[in-house]
Amino acid sequence: MTKSMIPESLLAQVSERAGHVVREVQKVFIGPSSVPELLLIAVIARGHVLLEGVPGVAKTTLVKSFASTLGCSFRRIQFTPDLLPADITGTFVLSPKDGVFQLREGPIFANVVLGDEINRAPAKTQSALLEAMQETQVTIEGETRPLPAPFVVLATQNPVEQAGTYPLPEAQIDRFLFRLVIGYPKPRDEREILKRFMGGHPTADAVLSPDEIQNMQSLVDAVHVDNEILDYIIGLTTFTREHARLYLGASPRASLALMNASRARALLHGRAYVLPDDVKALAISVLAHRLVLTPEAEMEGTRADRIVADAMAKVPIRRGDR
Repeated sequence: MTKSMIPESLLAQVSERAGHVVREVQKVFIGPSSVPELLLIAVIARGHVLLEGVPGVAKTTLVKSFASTLGCSFRRIQFTPDLLPADITGTFVLSPKDGVFQLREGPIFANVVLGDEINRAPAKTQSALLEAMQETQVTIEGETRPLPAPFVVLATQNPVEQAGTYPLPEAQIDRFLFRLVIGYPKPRDEREILKRFMGGHPTADAVLSPDEIQNMQSLVDAVHVDNEILDYIIGLTTFTREHARLYLGASPRASLALMNASRARALLHGRAYVLPDDVKALAISVLAHRLVLTPEAEMEGTRADRIVADAMAKVPIRRGDR
């Protein structure tokens, strides 16, 4: 194993801070600790997250409490069928005092942007997020403006079977690092929700800061990845490209996303190197939403996450040159 360039004391500090974030979120969100951890991994890996679930399962509450722990600016966009792209990015308006056009920034100009019920807006409005998510910038009437750093979009969507929703285009889905499905809580967890909210609405305290998050993001670039891990990631994505039940498999962008997410997870777990367990823990969340099933597979009820699970079961981890 290549010697770490990150001091052990710094690794321990990052791991402790990550655990603190998860604990703060769980003061509000009742559910598995893996969910807030995945959100933090996405932020540190410079990615975005799509949360899917029926209304009322605390998707928005989760995002708001998580954003509180980051110590960053936060804006919420409620997507509706009549929402326009300019309502997201902003527009130039005439200043009566100066007689010149000035930019009135939209809610996209924040560190953490919650896109609530993103699939309730038509594709033209959804596409307003594409440049922001990929390039961390927006173009307004021909003028390009950078977005604040760090920048992350945490979007929620309802199942497309519900009335008034529009499926997200594949190009936009591919921009999300993770897709997390938030289901109904277990009876024991739901009882805890009722008890915890009986005395008011709990809140999460700020743990990190924008500068600290950016420092953690730069540390991800120093996390080592062995060739065997790279080959394993490529093996997983290649498996999906050759699968008979898939019309579209995982792209090289998906491979890159899985590698970066695995590096971020390793860092948050106090390691400067990636293990196969890091890849396995994230593969379904990174890959499944990027796969497009064939029409026959959809009619048969085939699920993309099961195909990814099958890939992890069948693709070996080869021990080769490092």
